[in-house]
Amino acid sequence: MKIVHQRATRPALALFALVAPSLSLALDYSPARTYTENCVVAYENEVFRAKWWVETGHTPAEVDSAPNPWDTPWERVAQGSPTGCPGEDPVDPGNPDPGTPGKVLLSTLLADEARMTSDPLMTAVRASVRTLDNASVEAVAPHRAGNPGNVRRVEAIVDEARFDYLFPLRAPEYTYRGFLQAVAKFPAICDDYTDGRDAEAICRKTLATMFAHFAQETGAHESWRPIEEYRQALAYVREMGWSEGAHDGYNGECKVEGWIAETWPCGKYPDGAFKSYFGRGAKQLSYNFNYGPFSEAMYGDVRPLLDAPERVADTWLNLASATFFFTYPQPPKPSMLHVIDGTWQPNDADRAAGLVPGFGVTTQIINGGVECGGSAEHAQSANRITYYRAFAATLGVPVPADEVLGCKGMKQFAEGGAGALPIYWENNWTEQAGCKLVGYQTPFSGLKTGDYVACVRKAFPDVEIVDDTRD
Repeated sequence: MKIVHQRATRPALALFALVAPSLSLALDYSPARTYTENCVVAYENEVFRAKWWVETGHTPAEVDSAPNPWDTPWERVAQGSPTGCPGEDPVDPGNPDPGTPGKVLLSTLLADEARMTSDPLMTAVRASVRTLDNASVEAVAPHRAGNPGNVRRVEAIVDEARFDYLFPLRAPEYTYRGFLQAVAKFPAICDDYTDGRDAEAICRKTLATMFAHFAQETGAHESWRPIEEYRQALAYVREMGWSEGAHDGYNGECKVEGWIAETWPCGKYPDGAFKSYFGRGAKQLSYNFNYGPFSEAMYGDVRPLLDAPERVADTWLNLASATFFFTYPQPPKPSMLHVIDGTWQPNDADRAAGLVPGFGVTTQIINGGVECGGSAEHAQSANRITYYRAFAATLGVPVPADEVLGCKGMKQFAEGGAGALPIYWENNWTEQAGCKLVGYQTPFSGLKTGDYVACVRKAFPDVEIVDDTRD
């Protein structure tokens, strides 16, 4: 038996994969160090970027020896590109002083936040990542009249009998009720549209797309079975080779000092060892910097899933982790939801990179660093195309002859693209207390209420924030 190729899974599920900042510390490559996605290093008078997690010993020299782009985690970038890893404190040599002591009104900060998050795309993203409270989610059940509208739409397309037919080899932890709860948690999935878009058609395409990626990520991939491979999805709930209680599973970030470990503090086993954050669930969620944000989206607190990551395998969260991934953007990538429902419209930079609406660009979002960009379709991308065609046929989704289903030759999303929405707060590097939106990950999200003020408080510790909003 085999599961999804794990090297493909890791970069695909680093939902909050760290994007290199414009201001960073000088960094020379070290063979003794691991690197997170989008670390930029200097090596033998050239500059290289990590396309995904890089284990020790994988040198940038592999770029010249690898037979295919997906066989190396490194790629060259332009000479003069700033080096450094996301999460390391950026340095602005022109403005080393983050601010001066003083006071600032809370109302001023809230007004600044509202102004900087008022553009239409940010508004659309904030609406798409909204969540339903867990009490209402827990009440969701098949055929329940009080189910949310988006859940009722999904039930009408994929009822329990069809779910059983489509996923006959699924692990017992994946239940139909859990699937409905995962949809309920994110009301933007299969929601209504007020601007004339066909909600029914978008929902069907959404489900066909999700299911096709499920089949690649967690499918049995056993061609000898009489059951078609596209119907072998959700066979695995935990990454092959890992079990609950196993140590040292994707927890390297837990063991080093830095804001990642501080922002998403790893749980510990009774013996004091850090919990393992190997792949779990329909999208094989991995690493503490993904479990933490997912936990916060589910519970408003990072701790529950960092302390008990097994919940991502054992409960309805195994499918909610997939709907979470589906709705959240990964700048400069748009969200899969916005690709499918047409909110994302490629600009000239996107089109020049081959990034156009269609199933293929969703593969680029999930695992473009491994599967996309070559001269021939990668085997995993080809699998996804096959699965998508099958699910589309089953769910009544038309596949136009000119739809781009694969991602060969497709370049990665870049800062000039239409999806390059900065969604994190960073020190504004001025004397006036405030933060600015950036495209690289920081501890503070522009999608989360309260994070702007938290960013200002950390960036300007000597500034007193006066609460003038109370009556």
